[in-house]
Amino acid sequence: MKKFYVTTPIYYINDIPTVGSAYTAIAADIIARWHRLKEKDVFFLTGLDENSQKTVQAAKKLCFESVQKYADMMCEQWQKTWKTLNISYNVFIRTTEQRHKDMVYKFFNKVYKKNDIYKGEYKGLYCEGCEGFLTEKELVSGLCPFHNTPPKHITEKNYFFKLSKYQNKILAYIENNPDFIQPESRRNEVVNFIKEGLKDISISRPNLKWGIPLPIDQEQTVYVWFDALINYISGAEKYWPASLHLVGKDIIKFHCIIWPGMLLSAGYKLPKQVFAHGFLTINGQKMSKSLGNAIDPVYLANKYGADALRYYLMREIPFGQDGDFSEKALVNRMNGELANELGNLLSRTVSMIEDYFKGTLLKGKTDKALQNELDLKLINEYMEKLEMHHALDEIFKFVRSVNRFVNEKQPWEIAKKDKGELRDILYSITDSLRIIGILISSFMPKTAEEINKQLGIKAGSLKDCKFGLLKKVNIKKGGVLFKKI
Repeated sequence: MKKFYVTTPIYYINDIPTVGSAYTAIAADIIARWHRLKEKDVFFLTGLDENSQKTVQAAKKLCFESVQKYADMMCEQWQKTWKTLNISYNVFIRTTEQRHKDMVYKFFNKVYKKNDIYKGEYKGLYCEGCEGFLTEKELVSGLCPFHNTPPKHITEKNYFFKLSKYQNKILAYIENNPDFIQPESRRNEVVNFIKEGLKDISISRPNLKWGIPLPIDQEQTVYVWFDALINYISGAEKYWPASLHLVGKDIIKFHCIIWPGMLLSAGYKLPKQVFAHGFLTINGQKMSKSLGNAIDPVYLANKYGADALRYYLMREIPFGQDGDFSEKALVNRMNGELANELGNLLSRTVSMIEDYFKGTLLKGKTDKALQNELDLKLINEYMEKLEMHHALDEIFKFVRSVNRFVNEKQPWEIAKKDKGELRDILYSITDSLRIIGILISSFMPKTAEEINKQLGIKAGSLKDCKFGLLKKVNIKKGGVLFKKI
C-alpha cells in the first residue's frame, strides 16, 4: 500500500483548544480520511507542545502543584475535544513523552557530530507569544505581526545551529520541488526571506527548569522550537518523510527554513509538502487565545453538531486564505445545503421506498443522464490540491442534480402507473445517495454513517463510487440528518 503521512502542528497547552486550532486538525482529518478512502496506508499525527514556557506560566497562574500535572490535565482536555470533533489521528504525540525526548537526543547528537552546533551569545528580539526570535524587518510598527505585542530585547549565552550553512541547499530544494511550499504566495515569501541571507539560530535557552535539558550542557534547555519540530519523527519514524505538514501561516518560517536545515544536518529526508493555511478571524482580527477573541469548538459542536462545524469550516473558507468566522454563516449553511438539500433528499427517498416498496428496493437501472452529473475525477483533483471548498461545491452540485432528478421524474406520479419505472427511478436516487455518502464521509463522518444506516448498506471506498453497484436496499428509517436552526 502507498503510504501517506499527514501532520498538524503540535499545539501549545496554555489554554483549551480554539476553533482556530480545531480548523487545522479538522482539515488534516479530512485529508487523512480522503486518502484512506483511496485505500492508502495513512498515518495521521497530531499532539501537544508541552515544553513551552507558556505551559509553565499557565500552570503557575492556575496554582498547579507541578507543571506536569497541569500538562496531563490539558492533554485530557485536548483529546476530549478532538474526540468530540471526530479527529481520527493515529498517534497523539506529547513532547513530555520519553520517546520524544529520546528522539530529540538522537537528532541533536547527529547535528552535533556534524559540527553544526556551537556556543555563542544571542542579542536580539524575542516574542514570548511566538516563543521565537524576530528580525526588525518582521515587525509591524515595532510589534510582532501575529501577537500585536512589542518583542523583548534579550542577550543570552546559548548554543547555535549553523542554519546559514544550509541556505543554498534549502533554496535549491525549494526551487527543484515547486510543490514543497504551498500556496505559492507563501513559497515566494519564504524564498525572499532566504535570499536576504540566513543567520545561525539559537537552539537553547539558559536557566529554564522546564523542558528537555541540552545533552552537552545541563545548564541549558533545548529551545522549544528545535525540540517541537522533531515530534514529526518521534511520533512516526517509520513513516518519515511526511507527505504533508499542515501549518498556520505564522509558523511557516520554522517549517520551511529551520526544519529543512535541521533535517539536512541530521541526514534525514525533507518533507514532501508544507501547506500554510490562513487564519480564522473575528471582525478581521486573528482569532487566538492571546488576543482573547477565541471561540470554543466544543460549544459549537454541541450546539450545531460536529459535522455541521466541519462542513462549514471547509466549505466557507478557501483553504490557504484568511476567513472571517461567522456563526450566522454556519447556520445558513446548515439550514440550506445540509438540511434542505442533503437531509431532505435522504428523508424523502427513504419515505418513498417505505411507501411504495415496503422498505425493500431491489436492483434497477441507473439513469445515464444522472450519472453524467457527477465528476469524480474533478473532485479528486480538488482534494489533491487541498481545495476542499471546491470539492464540496462539486459534491453538492451533484446533490442538487439528484434533487432536480426527483422533481423532474415525480416518482409519486409514476407510482400510479408503472412500478418498474418507479423502481428504476428510486434505484437511481438511492445509488446516488450511496455514492454521496462515500464522498462526504471524509468531511462529515457521522452523517455518512447515518446515510448508510438508513439505506441499510455498508460504507465504501472511492473505488465504489461507480453507479450500479447497489444490489439491494433494506430501509431503516431514522431521524432527520440536520435539524433546522
